[in-house]
Amino acid sequence: MEPASFLDIVTNFKAVFLDSYGVVKNYNGLIEGVPETFDYLREKGIAIRILTNDASRSQEQQLASFHRMGLRGIELEEIITSGMLAKQFLKHKIIRGKVAYLGTENAAEYILQSGFPSVPVRDIELDRIDDIAGFAFLDDEGFDWNTDINKTVNLINKKNIPVIVANSDRLYPVSKNDVAVATGSIAQLVESILNREFIHFGKPDSQMFMYAYDHLNEVGNGNRAFERDEILMVGDTLHTDILGGNKFGLKTMLVLTGNTRQEMMDVLIRSTGIIPDFIGESIVK
Repeated sequence: MEPASFLDIVTNFKAVFLDSYGVVKNYNGLIEGVPETFDYLREKGIAIRILTNDASRSQEQQLASFHRMGLRGIELEEIITSGMLAKQFLKHKIIRGKVAYLGTENAAEYILQSGFPSVPVRDIELDRIDDIAGFAFLDDEGFDWNTDINKTVNLINKKNIPVIVANSDRLYPVSKNDVAVATGSIAQLVESILNREFIHFGKPDSQMFMYAYDHLNEVGNGNRAFERDEILMVGDTLHTDILGGNKFGLKTMLVLTGNTRQEMMDVLIRSTGIIPDFIGESIVK
């Protein structure tokens, strides 16, 4: 598939869903030219939503981060995080008891602030778990890999509790050529060990797309609703952004500024069977 121009393609749509890390920003900060792209989208009247699997920060924290990097035109309601959805689920699902978590205290403060106490898995005593009512995979750091993943396996194996994965990403880029293991991979490992399926939030699961789609139509575009074929999903990862967009019935565009490198693009598409409608170098061209 020949690379296409995002700026040309996007004019055929009424709205665009953008992944954050690898599309709008990367390990160096804001991708050069992104503010101008946002100005272009505004000028064309194209609605914008940023869909991120980063569950460690709230909408407000995400917004402040974008502003610090120089993307000042973004609005709070245009940012949708997997943490928002995980937080809503826990608020309605957990009536009493504590939620144990694997991750950072910052992520826990945001997601688990729904009126019940939380406890990091490192502080749990496995012979005293009667008050543990749920478990959350929140982040890929903030714990001891040598002990706390084993403790997580034992806790979930001992007690039948709802388990959520607030960030479904398997990997994320930390430099031009290197990646790090993300929360989704840790959760997938534990799922495999215990032969369990957890409740996942974020791309590629449908909840985030449905939330963004419903919110877009609540806000509206004049007096008419958005149809799915009027929305373009843009991402840098086949297994999350593109698969999720395809499953939800959106047109999809893979960009090469994040997880997917140009030299591996064709091999990955053939091996996964996940086919974007378009491929572009970035959202700035």
